[in-house]
Amino acid sequence: MPTILGQNQYGKAENRVVKITRDGATHHIKDLNVSVALSGDLEEVHLSGSNANCLPTDTTKNTVYAFAKEYGIESAEQFGIHLARHFVNSQEPIKRARIRIEEYAWERIETADGNSRFIGAEEVKHSFVRKGQETRLTEITYDGENWQVISGLKDLIVMNSTNSEFWGYIKDQYTTLKEAYDRILATQVASRWRFNWTSDEQRMPNWERSYEQVKKHMLQAFAETYSLSLQQTLYQMGSRIINNRSEVDEIRFSLPNKHHFLVDLEPFGLKNDNEVYYAADRPYGLIEATVLRDGVEARIPMDLTNL
Repeated sequence: MPTILGQNQYGKAENRVVKITRDGATHHIKDLNVSVALSGDLEEVHLSGSNANCLPTDTTKNTVYAFAKEYGIESAEQFGIHLARHFVNSQEPIKRARIRIEEYAWERIETADGNSRFIGAEEVKHSFVRKGQETRLTEITYDGENWQVISGLKDLIVMNSTNSEFWGYIKDQYTTLKEAYDRILATQVASRWRFNWTSDEQRMPNWERSYEQVKKHMLQAFAETYSLSLQQTLYQMGSRIINNRSEVDEIRFSLPNKHHFLVDLEPFGLKNDNEVYYAADRPYGLIEATVLRDGVEARIPMDLTNL
């Protein structure tokens, strides 16, 4: 039976690169996990085994480390743009590059008295602890003319201990959930947002500031929304970002509801006045939705794990 070759890509996945920038005795860390995927005129490497158009995956790995030295890492987005442009523009058979990056954040360790330590006359700032918050993400795609930049985060755990209700829902013969008029609302945020920057002729966003501001509006909306459902909170988070960040056209959330159930303390003769909860890790409600700027077409996949 005749067959044809379908969509294909190749590259080197999960290249861990840590870049230390030394500003005297003060050091700065960028810790990235970079995955490269290339596609183009690659039929023959599959059909006949000819490697004439194949840039070795080992070369893509080496490029990641060389570029960390040559260009530095100003931001995950900027670093991914350098890589994508290089692979497409320097290799004729390569027509499209996709760069996915995870960034792991570090924060500086301060001394117990809050003062910096000194060696000789220099202030020493080179000790760090890995932040236990979210992982920053970005995906850069380039086809030689147009860019698509989708950034985001995962594993950002947030909680409101009050100002959340859930009632008035459909009830049938299988419904046992009690209506809640004062509950804990907690979730582990996974989110991606798409920038409207698509070409070198446009003004490029300030990637670092944009990430900080998107996260700020996301958290402020979560904290300030009196929630009647996690869906409502999600929409407020997305709307706040779209309305305040002109460089973002689309944002998608995947929010697992990290349920906290009141513990029945009556068998012990105790009253539980919204104080003691059981934190259930599974099963969990999973709330997912996209918020778009009016007139914009959705492009971020429903399943965020595919990014």
